Amino acid sequence: MSEPNEGARRPRGGTVRANGLDVAYEERGHGEPVLLVAGIGMQLVSWPEGFLDALAARGLRVIVSDHRDIGRSTWLDEAGVPPVLRLLPRAVLGLPVRAPYTLFDMAADVAGLASALGLARAHVVGVSMGGMVAQALAVTHGERLASLTSMMSHPGGHLLTTGLPHATLKLLAPAPRTRAAAIARQVDFFRTAGSPGFARDDAEIAARAGRAYDRAFHPAGFARHFAAVLATGDLSRRLAHVEVPTLVLHGQADPIIRAARGRATARAIPGAQLRILEGWGHDLPPGAFDTLADAVAAHVHAHPCRPDQRRTFS
Repeated sequence: MSEPNEGARRPRGGTVRANGLDVAYEERGHGEPVLLVAGIGMQLVSWPEGFLDALAARGLRVIVSDHRDIGRSTWLDEAGVPPVLRLLPRAVLGLPVRAPYTLFDMAADVAGLASALGLARAHVVGVSMGGMVAQALAVTHGERLASLTSMMSHPGGHLLTTGLPHATLKLLAPAPRTRAAAIARQVDFFRTAGSPGFARDDAEIAARAGRAYDRAFHPAGFARHFAAVLATGDLSRRLAHVEVPTLVLHGQADPIIRAARGRATARAIPGAQLRILEGWGHDLPPGAFDTLADAVAAHVHAHPCRPDQRRTFS
């Protein structure tokens, strides 16, 4: 694969009004529009640059954004901080969970971003919690999706079998109080959750964590995201009616959302393709960039938007 050109490397973006909120976004590359939906609490600067460049180099217009309550998108602090550790047992028992918003609200934000960018249709790639947001988007706005790719994600529910306890505890550890602690926590998390089959770049992980902290540190948003996951529950029954061409990518070594839950995603969506990668955990390591970008790009190019559906209208 050739090096991405300068146009693909240079991100462009800003803030748009979407679903009643300010949503910060960046994009790079040209071609089929792909909305990348990040994981819980992750800002747009949390995506590895090398992965974004790999996608752009494959003829994709790559669009990343900050979820509500994270980064430079609207923060909803008036909603308060949900007591996640008290809500979790209710979700495990299958009891209703109240939260300031659900993943369907977050999916509406993504749809609003697409509309603000003038996209009649787009491809959506969701990672971890972002995969669940992407699945919710396919349920509610399937006509807007040219394709769906769900990575290291699951359809919700079955919380007792989702992740390994030691890894899940890392995810739910108390919020750091300083920049140094935020960086150390991120590096430590990916040492636990990362891919045993691929080399990890701790310095790059630390640099991304530092950029995110300096840009917008907002741990209350993480808590509201987690509550949204619990309140949304199991999407499986609603996914049975999805007609969007779907690819499910999951790591055999993922300790946060185990491979069985990726298989459950593929079973829930009619016609979904499933690919399980040996040695891949719950991260985006440099050694996997080309493999993952090849898979995403092949799926996207197999289900293209019409030219008039991917034009930016002003």
